[in-house]
Amino acid sequence: MSTPKITQAMIDAYDEYTHLSLDRRGFMEKLTKLAGSSAAAAAIAPMLAANSARAAMIAEDDERLRIEEITYPGSTGEMRGYLVRPAEQEGPLPAVVVIHENRGLNAHIQDVARRMALEGFVALAPDFLSPLGGTPEDEDEARSMFGQLDPEQTVANGVATIEFLEGHEETNGNVGAVGFCWGGGTVNSLAVNAPSLDAAVAYYGAQPDPEDVQNINAPLLLHYAGLDERINAGIEEYREALEAAGAEHTIHMYEGVNHAFNNDTSEARYDKEAADLAWQRTVEFFKEKLA
Repeated sequence: MSTPKITQAMIDAYDEYTHLSLDRRGFMEKLTKLAGSSAAAAAIAPMLAANSARAAMIAEDDERLRIEEITYPGSTGEMRGYLVRPAEQEGPLPAVVVIHENRGLNAHIQDVARRMALEGFVALAPDFLSPLGGTPEDEDEARSMFGQLDPEQTVANGVATIEFLEGHEETNGNVGAVGFCWGGGTVNSLAVNAPSLDAAVAYYGAQPDPEDVQNINAPLLLHYAGLDERINAGIEEYREALEAAGAEHTIHMYEGVNHAFNNDTSEARYDKEAADLAWQRTVEFFKEKLA
């Protein structure tokens, strides 16, 4: 059987389902019309979705790393997190908060944290669904839980995560944050609300209120996908606010790729060339700003 053809309209429908008002039933109905049959839609849907079964780039038992599942103080309660450090660490290292998409702390984000640790950082991937009991196994259930989060509490938990890493005995006190999709928007919010954040990288993240941009102290590295019309609609206003505030920022647009192009577990949306380039820029940025 030949591989089903995935069109941009199908990818846009999936984005509407995962980020806007389209429910699962409505998505499958739209996908069936686009694909031409329910059988084709059933084959295409898993290719659009993130697949946790896809191999990790860095194995969970990689001997170059020390990995712990931890709890630490949040703003009003306990936060769960995935903490990764280089096994041969000598002396304190800079730290990076790795913030998940709107699926919670899953295997993919844990893999990203391991990648970051191998670059010479103490990496902590928090579970921002901790106030609701933590990230569930079911992706659809996890996604629905994000609407139940208190935005102010989420930001406060992010600030508490930064403070935890600033005081951690294995860090040098310098803390950056990188986030993807929902996590990218959260990084932008933390840049506004966490004066001590030392560097911020947002992948295709929603922009903060322009009026709040004047509060940003951290240098910003912003990655956007050329085909991501929903998020890209806010770029120019954000750029103008950053320039007016004199905030240090770099914006990269990756043409011809989709929202979530960094997520290698999503076969249809992942773009290796763009992901590799964005990652290289991200690591170089953190090494410069957090040393």
